[in-house]
Amino acid sequence: MFRPKALGGALTALVTVAAGVFLATAVSTSPAVAAGTGTGYLHTSGNQIVDSTGATVRLTGINWFGMETDNRTFHGLWSNNPWRGQLDTMARLGYNTLRVPYSNDALKPGATASGINDFVNPDLIGLSPLQILDKVIDYAGSKGMRIILDRHRPTAAGQSPLWYTSTVSEATWINDWKMLAQRYAGNPTVIGADLHNEPHAEGTNPAATGACWGCGDTTRDWRLAAERAGNAILGVQPNWLIFVEGVSCPSGGLSNVWDGDTSNDEDCGWWGGNLSKAGQFPVRLNVANRLVYSPHEYATSVYRQTWFDAPDYPANMPAIWDKYFGYLYKQNIAPIMMGEFGSTLVDPKDKVWLEKLMAYTGTGVTGMSFTYWSWNPNSGDTGGIALDDWTNVNTAKQAILQPYLIAPSGGGTSGPTDPPTDPPTGACTASYRQVNSWQGGFQGELTVKNTGSGAVNPWAVTWSWPSGVTVGSGWNATVTQSGTTVTAAAPSHAPSLPAGGSVTVGFTANGAASAPGTVKLSGASC
Repeated sequence: MFRPKALGGALTALVTVAAGVFLATAVSTSPAVAAGTGTGYLHTSGNQIVDSTGATVRLTGINWFGMETDNRTFHGLWSNNPWRGQLDTMARLGYNTLRVPYSNDALKPGATASGINDFVNPDLIGLSPLQILDKVIDYAGSKGMRIILDRHRPTAAGQSPLWYTSTVSEATWINDWKMLAQRYAGNPTVIGADLHNEPHAEGTNPAATGACWGCGDTTRDWRLAAERAGNAILGVQPNWLIFVEGVSCPSGGLSNVWDGDTSNDEDCGWWGGNLSKAGQFPVRLNVANRLVYSPHEYATSVYRQTWFDAPDYPANMPAIWDKYFGYLYKQNIAPIMMGEFGSTLVDPKDKVWLEKLMAYTGTGVTGMSFTYWSWNPNSGDTGGIALDDWTNVNTAKQAILQPYLIAPSGGGTSGPTDPPTDPPTGACTASYRQVNSWQGGFQGELTVKNTGSGAVNPWAVTWSWPSGVTVGSGWNATVTQSGTTVTAAAPSHAPSLPAGGSVTVGFTANGAASAPGTVKLSGASC
């Protein structure tokens, strides 16, 4: 995710037309404008991203993280909102690109995904992390969205200042990228590789050990490493864009800001956000028109940089952005795609920051591209566009971003729905498991299996409790209580419960731990 320059510890991270059709202006001095994300593979032209017809494309996307964590797949798959429903919402809101963070752990043979609500996502049961990614890519592509893959961490344990660690070598990093490039070759939904997330400084000058830019040390120079990886990827898939983030401090070591000596201090910024040396030391790729620079930018909810308290804030911000990355765009050197930016918006300064930043990116199709951090509400220091139910939306954030979003072709469509099902011949089995207990309460899971001959749609599970037990919140269903009777009903968007299918309802209860009494599944007693 993100880190500021001086912290050593971790922070808790419109026109829609049929696909393949593009609109072009009749005035020769204006750029052609692609509908949604255009058609075919993308490449660059000056500071613009263009499609296979030459029409200008602006990527206005969002991050959906989780594949870089111990779950090894998208977060929120545990919610009541099916994975397709979440993508439907993103596309409908106008996010035309999905940036997908991953760790190399998720790519290993035998890697397993966890944190999936099997009832609302039955099509993901038993799939590997890569197989789930395949399904997300296919469905996003059907909606006209594009996918950027982001090597976010070497392992699920956390980020690293360099692109390699003692356990994940540079060779592994590059070979995994080549594998992904081969896996999605021929699929223009996947448009490119964000090579390594947030290279940053480590150590203190002059004993720098972190990622530098242009220092010439092949073990630390991120610019040289980006060339090695980018060219290896292009050797397999020459049509991909190569997204290269900045560093935090160009020397690779934190400025010695505590000793009172400012003579060796340098200009440092956000982890991955400092591209101030890219003009002098550009990334050189073997395939022309494939390079996109991808800085990160954050607000006070992540770290209170000095510029947020400057007397001329926020008027000082455009010059800061110019220095770190904007000059590359303004001088027509390369396109900019801000890979991460976000805030909780709790501090009023952050709302001003986001409004000012979006205006800085420019309006219309020729503006800078971006992918907002994040869709996920469980991003500790930014929150998300999705609220905690992974269904409803943070309207305050969305209202600021909305004028800059260019919806994908087909973004207003919804996913497949479940056909009507025949009523079952009632039969079911029920099992109960106590998950946890404490003085005065406990957590449990009630699993009910449909053993009838037909599907139940809609379904509801009803059970009774002995007196003295009060059921609180639940998951996988909407739990209501009347006296000692509890009903867990399927969400309106949930699929039917097929014959042989099961549903698990989790709950928190007050009172002495006790198994539920009589259980019924939509009228059938268990």
